[in-house]
Parts: sequence; C-alpha cells; structure tokens
Amino acid sequence: MYYNASRKIHRCGKYLTDVRYNVNRKYHSEEVFGFKRKNKYVAEALDNEVIDARCRESNFYRLVTAYRQHGHKYSDINPVSLAKKISAIPDLDIKRYGFKENDKVQFDSIINSTKKEGTISEAVDFLNNVYCRTVAAEYMHLENEEEIDWLTEALEKLPTTPVKDTNKITIATELLKSQSFDNFLAKKFVSVKRYGGEGAESMMVFFREVFQLAAEDDIQQIVLAMPHRGRLNLLTGLLNFPPVEIFAKLKGLSDIPDKYKATGDVLSHCISSADLSYAGKSVHVSLLYNPSHLEAVNPVSMGKTRAKQMIWGDGDYGADTRWADKIMNIQVHGDAAIIGQGVNQECLSMSGVPHFEIGGSIHLVVNNQLGFTMPAERGRSSRYCTDIGKIISAPVIHVNGDYPEDVLKVTKLAFDYHRKFRKEIFIDLNCYRRWGHNELDDPTFTNPSLYSIIRSKGTVPDLYADKLVEENIIREDGVKDIVDKHQSWLNEHLKAAENYTPRDTHFKRQWEGFSQADEAVTTWDTGIDLDMMTFIGSKSVKCPANFEVHPNLLRTHVKNRLSKVAEGTNIDWSTAETLALGSLLFQGHNVRISGQDVGRGTFSHRHVMLVDQQTSNTYVPLNHLHADQTCFIEVANSILSEEAVLGYEYGMSIEDPRNLIIWEAQFGDFFNGAQIIFDTFISSGESKWLWQSGLTVLLPHGYDGAGPEHSSSRIERFLQLTDSKEDRADGDNVNLQVCQPSTPAQYFHLLRRQMIRNFRKPLIVITPKILLRSPVCTSNFSDMAPGTSFKTVIGDALMVPSRVKKVLITSGKHYYSLIERRENMGIKDTAIVRVESFCPFPTLELRHEVSKYPNANVIIWCQEEPQNMGAWTFMKPRFENLIGKKILYCGREPIAAPAVGIRELHQQQVKDISTKPFLMETNYR
Repeated sequence: MYYNASRKIHRCGKYLTDVRYNVNRKYHSEEVFGFKRKNKYVAEALDNEVIDARCRESNFYRLVTAYRQHGHKYSDINPVSLAKKISAIPDLDIKRYGFKENDKVQFDSIINSTKKEGTISEAVDFLNNVYCRTVAAEYMHLENEEEIDWLTEALEKLPTTPVKDTNKITIATELLKSQSFDNFLAKKFVSVKRYGGEGAESMMVFFREVFQLAAEDDIQQIVLAMPHRGRLNLLTGLLNFPPVEIFAKLKGLSDIPDKYKATGDVLSHCISSADLSYAGKSVHVSLLYNPSHLEAVNPVSMGKTRAKQMIWGDGDYGADTRWADKIMNIQVHGDAAIIGQGVNQECLSMSGVPHFEIGGSIHLVVNNQLGFTMPAERGRSSRYCTDIGKIISAPVIHVNGDYPEDVLKVTKLAFDYHRKFRKEIFIDLNCYRRWGHNELDDPTFTNPSLYSIIRSKGTVPDLYADKLVEENIIREDGVKDIVDKHQSWLNEHLKAAENYTPRDTHFKRQWEGFSQADEAVTTWDTGIDLDMMTFIGSKSVKCPANFEVHPNLLRTHVKNRLSKVAEGTNIDWSTAETLALGSLLFQGHNVRISGQDVGRGTFSHRHVMLVDQQTSNTYVPLNHLHADQTCFIEVANSILSEEAVLGYEYGMSIEDPRNLIIWEAQFGDFFNGAQIIFDTFISSGESKWLWQSGLTVLLPHGYDGAGPEHSSSRIERFLQLTDSKEDRADGDNVNLQVCQPSTPAQYFHLLRRQMIRNFRKPLIVITPKILLRSPVCTSNFSDMAPGTSFKTVIGDALMVPSRVKKVLITSGKHYYSLIERRENMGIKDTAIVRVESFCPFPTLELRHEVSKYPNANVIIWCQEEPQNMGAWTFMKPRFENLIGKKILYCGREPIAAPAVGIRELHQQQVKDISTKPFLMETNYR
C-alpha cells in the first residue's frame, strides 16, 4: 500500500536529514563516512540534490502525518460551536517543515491523491479537505499498522466519493419523515415528552445505511441498543413500528394484552423486532428495551448478540466462521452518558475477552453537546466524549450532523472497517437538541448562548431539502409531497388509536411453549437416575492421558469425587453442582457460568475447568461426557466487572430459554456493583416488558469473620425487590426467586428446576462459603434420585413433636450452628426448621411444619445477620399474617456495616446468637 511505502521513505529520509543537518555541527566527516559503510542510503549523501530530495520527501511525510494525527483539532465538525476556531495549529504549519507554498513535492506513495505530484499549497488543500472539514478522524493511535493503512486510504478517498442522486433523495426522504413525525406529535400531543430527534435527524441516515449494508452483506440479525432520543423516530420511520401503538399509549391505553400480568413501561422505551428488506435481501433488527438508566442496556445487547451467535454458529460456536458473520451489534450513546457512565468502560474492556467477544460493535454517539443542562466542557475532562474508545485502540470518526451526505459516507466507512477487522469503531455525530432535554424544557435557563445559535438555525431536513432543490435533484412540490403523505399516514394511525387492541407478540419463535407462571406453586420432579449421577460424577474429573492435573487436586478434588460418586454418599456442594449441570447437558440444555475466577471457584471448590501444569492449557471435562455430545458448558472467567458482566449474562438469558445462564459473584456483596442491572432488568424485566429470564445468580454468603465487605450478600435488598405479598400466599408468578439452600441436594434441585419448568424466573441463590467442604453439609444420591425435588421448607426429623415447646426457624449456614449448640447443651424440647425459599414465600409448608408442634409456645426467627438486615423484616409480617402466630427475633443487633471487623467481637457474637434462642422465654410484646 502507498502508506507502507511512505513509511519506508520516511525511514530512509530520516537518516539523510540527520546527516545533512548535523554533519557541520556535530559529526566529523570521518564519522559520516564511517556511517556510510553501515547504511547504503548515506552513500547518496555526497550528492546534495539527492539529499535535498530525500529531506523534502521526509518532511512532506511528516507534514502529512501531522494532518492525519492533528487535523481533527482544526476541523469543522460542530454545527453549533460557541468557541472560536483556533487560528492555527503549529504542527500543521508548512514553515515548520521548511516548505513554501509553491514548493513541488511528490504525492504518490504518501497521499491518496489522483495527482502524482504538485505544490505544497495543493497538498495542504487536499489534506484540509480530508482531515479538517466536516469529517475528522482519530486513528493514528491504533496499534495495528494494517488498520491505520486501511483507514488512511478510506479517509482520503472519502471527499471524492460520489453520492448517487437516488441516495440523496432517500436521505432527504428519511430526514423529512423524521421531522414530520416530530412536528405531528408536537401538534397533536402538546404536553408530551417525546425525546424527538430534532437537531439529530442525521442519525436516520446512519440507521438506514447500516441496515441496508448489513442486508447486502448477508448479515442475518442486528441487535440494537439505544437510549430514548430519536427512538420513536427510528421505530416509526425504519423499524415498521405502527404509529397507532404510540398514539394509543399517548392516550393512556395499555400496549400489553390483558391476559398477561404486567405493569408496562413508558413510551420512550418501546421496542421493535422487524424484518427489513433491501433490494431482495433482508436483515432482522431487534431494538432492545432499555431503562432510563443510560447505557445500562449496552452490555445486555452484547449478551443477547452472543446468545444469537451461539444459535447461528458464529465465531467459536461454528466452523470456519468469524465473529459477527451473521449477527452484529450496534450501540447508540449520548455524549454525556458514554463517557460519564462507567459501564461503558467495562463493556469496552470485555469486548475482546474470550467468552465475551462478539466481533466488535459499531457505536454511534448522538452528540447533543449537552448532558441535561450541563454544557459539554463540564461533562468530561477530555477533548472528546469518544476518548473512552482509545482504551481499546478503537478508531473514532467525527462528523458534522448538518451534512447528511457525510454521515452516509462515514457510516459506509465504519461498516466496512467493522466487516474487515471485526472491532469496535465509533462515529461521533455532532448535532444538537433543538428543544433542550425534552420538549417541555426551557434550555435557555442554563445555556442561553448555545440556544441563541440553535434557534437561529434552519433545521437539518429543511436545509438539505433546499440543497437538493437547488441542485435540481428534487422539486419543491416533491418535498411537499413527501411531508404530506407522511402526515396523512400518521393521521390514519391516530384515528385507529381510538379502537386499538394490543398485539400479542410474546412467547414466539424459540419461546414457543412457554408462558407466564401460575398463581399456584408447583412441585417439579428434578431428580435423575443413579447411573447418570455415577457416570457424570466420574467423567467430571477425567482428563486426557497426557494432561497433568495439579497434584493437590489429584489428591483432593479428583480422588475424593471418584470415591464419593462410587459410594453415592457424602456428596459435597461442587459435586452436586456438577451433577446438575452435567445432567442438563444430557437433556439438551447449554450451560454458561461466568464471573471472576468461576472456573476454579473463589473458594477453590469448583474446578470445572482444569489447567495443565506443564502447558497451561485448559480442559473442561463436562464438555467431553460422550462422543456425540451436542450441548456444552461455557466457563467464562470474566474481567473484574459486575455491572457489565451481569448485564451481559442477562442479555444471554433473555434470548434463549434452553440455556442455563449462571453468574457468580466472587463474594455475595459484590453484586452491589451491578445494582442497576438488578433494579432495572432482572427484578422488573418481566413486569415491564414480559421478558422472561432464567438467569441464576450465585451470591456466596456467611458470617465467617471476614469483616464488613465479605460476609453479607444483602438478602434484605433482594427480598425488598420482590413483589411478594404480606397478606396472601405467593404463587410461582413472583418476579424473583430468592432461595438459601442448606444442602448440596437442595442446590442441585434449584439448578435443574430452572430449566425443567415451562416458564423462566430469575433465581437468586444465597450460597455458602465454609459449608462448601463441611462434612456436616453433604447429601446422598438418594436425595437427588427420581421423584425428589426442591423443598421450600425442611422440618426437624430429630425431635419428638409432642415434646417440643419451642420452634426455631432459620435458614442457611446458621442452621448448622444451632444444631451443634443444641446438641452441646443437651436440649430436647426445641425444634429447628429451615426455610429454603424466601420468595415465593412457603406459606403452606410453614403452616404444615408449625402445626406439628401443638405444645410449642415460643417461635423464634434466628439469623446471622443484624436485625436491620437479613430476612427478619420480610419474614415477620408474612409469618404472623399467613401462619397466624407471633414470632420473636434472635440475631445480631442493628448496626450500620453488614458485619464487624474485630475478631474478638465477631466470636462473641457467634456464641451469643447461637446460644440465646435456646434460653429465650415467651415474650410477645
């Protein structure tokens, strides 16, 4: 390529420049001739004309490189700039390189001009036109020279790339339709916040072009994430979304059929899943629901993209394919949000990581130059909002939104780059908001100067239509006809909104056969054959003959597991998990478990992925159960992220109900780094959007003296997120399942139940830490055999019911502390009942257990957690309202931090909370 050649010239010329400028000042002549013998180019130093030519080429190359690197600083990409354009950039001054305007230079091999040579003045005109006008690029920071070469050639062809008249008419049509839609809503629904596209209508050019290019390139599906700005314009303009649904929603009508239990969402979060056709080819575009928490949908879109790639056999899931051959991801951002929200850094950081890569995303930044009321210069500490892309060496193309044809060209360039390199690329669409944050806002309160410029401007659609009229590409009556037809179409839909009936688009395609859960609680047989358990257990630690397992693992993990599965007894936590996952693989379910260090497990208990001690190669035995295996487990050790990774896994879970998707926090309290995902997607996705998710979240929990941050998974927060009722029994149709299994078999049944049922619910599992290897926390094969299932409540089989005078109700690890203390104290009149499921609340099961003890006059809820945390505030009203008996509390006193950090104090608390319930008398105050 010409750019490689130019680098060679620069290298040659650099030596000669050094000789020419330094021979009389620093080097002695013999040193020069000494250098001559080492470098063939110095031989030419005897010829001053050759030296001058080489120096000229080298300096011209340096000038060209300066434009490629710094030209964006001098560009005209801002349609509403308040700042004065800088008068000059020293790096772009030709005098800096010893040139005058009329000096002749060779163009070929250095710039992509049609001319082979010309004056410096002509070269500067060319470079200004490429790098300093309404398109500007940042790409010289890229680490891959091939990418730099490719972008250089593409950018330097861009200004002379013609746009066909037919394309210009298409551009004008999309711009005018977008403006027409906004004007229509402004007249018919005066008080609505529609977050229109006014000022940013050129985004429609991007969407139209990228959809068409994708179809032409045989891409099957696009997963699209975007915020609210311009969303309705895109839905009705390009994604075949019926305006009648928008108008009905504006009138206050529901967009969800009555047969579903749902609360719905606001207008600006509407979605479409449409098949679009272009010249005989089609592409399916899925626009995802998003919450009002900006950028939170981005990792969800990445996960959904990966799940689709699994289905279509893209990348590592297929043979002889690259990531994004069939499925691609597009993300749309706001300027303040992309650099202000940390989830974007997390997304970019994992974009090229194994098990998370999707072949890169095309990013469109709708740069309004405001964050609510905050001007751009106060919204970041860097020059551009897209500077975040540089952390992964991604190119950025800036474009002035007032120039739709440039937007079209830049979109083609970004698409072509993505197809060639399968990497992230950013388009920074510089535009503005005509009406402020929303249409009811007065932006002049805080940004009077900016809005003085905006109010004086013509609109992008009008300016572009006028341009085409001047160029005789379209007639004035043609412009009017486009607007009139669109207005008439919108009016028809407005009339139809009076008799609107919501479409039922749910539980289609891969979700066929699924439905919302019943209001009743169903018991599901989740046991498996004993032979299958033995087979899976033994195969789960079998490695190739030449694979060297760590010697400690051979002694503990491998030999112990083989012994346990051979006997079918003393099955520990990780073995029960392996049996559940392996059996699901046999039954046609793929499994994915992700999180930090999940292959080994934070507590070195899982070892589902083994590492060869000689080669560091990894091996997952569960993926080699038998020769004809079609379903597999994906072990995704993640980056140090919670929000983005959990969002990613949620995105995978909503795509295909046949896959068990598991996310494990390294410690239970780490979930709070992903609180936005729990609040806006996992806990409410089905209620808002009828999105079902079988995502399983594992949160290690237990007061073991680890201090405030590694003890509690904040059970109370998840219980507060549930829609469990205090005054009536829960059915299966709750928004969240929150369970704390106390035995390996119970955990086994929970995992299998996630896939066996005909509906999907997110599952929060409060998992143990020190119980993972405890000899008292084990199960037998008989506990997991056919006919067995998850028990929401486990009674006390050790006590004689008629002798019981006190009942302790507890959960999780604390049960074992209470059992030990009861035995040590020789107590025979106190039963201990375990609650394994908090939500759905086990009303019938608890009633049944409590009724066994007619002589019990004291019932106490016992927990490890402080009184202001844990399950106490959830249990008390439900127990008293639904079981009909008073219940006392025994646990730690209320504190601010989840746990104490002083060992002596912790040990005293452990003794107190495990002893006190056996000494408490009746005291119902």
